[in-house]
Amino acid sequence: MARAVELAETGPLAGGNPRVGCVLLDSDGRVLAVGRHRGAGTVHAEADALARVPPESRGALVGGTAVVTLEPCHHTGRTPPCSHALHAAGLARVVHAVADPDPRAA
Repeated sequence: MARAVELAETGPLAGGNPRVGCVLLDSDGRVLAVGRHRGAGTVHAEADALARVPPESRGALVGGTAVVTLEPCHHTGRTPPCSHALHAAGLARVVHAVADPDPRAA
C-alpha cells in the first residue's frame, strides 16, 4: 500500500478528482505493474497499471491482487468501470485504503 500511496502523491491536485495509485501483484506478491491517475478525463490508476503489465506477464494477473488507494469505480463515466477491468484481468482480490464516497463506486 505504501507504494500505491507514493504513486498517488505524484498525481495532480487540479480538477477535484482524487489522486489515486495502484500496484498490481501476482499471486506470490511480486509487483507486475504500477499506475496512477493523471487528472480529470485520463485513465484511472487501475487502467493505467493494467496497461503497463508486460504482455509476457499478463497471465500472472490471474489470482493476483490489486492494491489501490481508492476503492475502484463500478460505473461508467468518462472511463469504463475499473472494477470490471480488474475482474476481467483475472485478479482475485482488491485491497483499497479508502472507500470511494461516490455511491456509484460500491
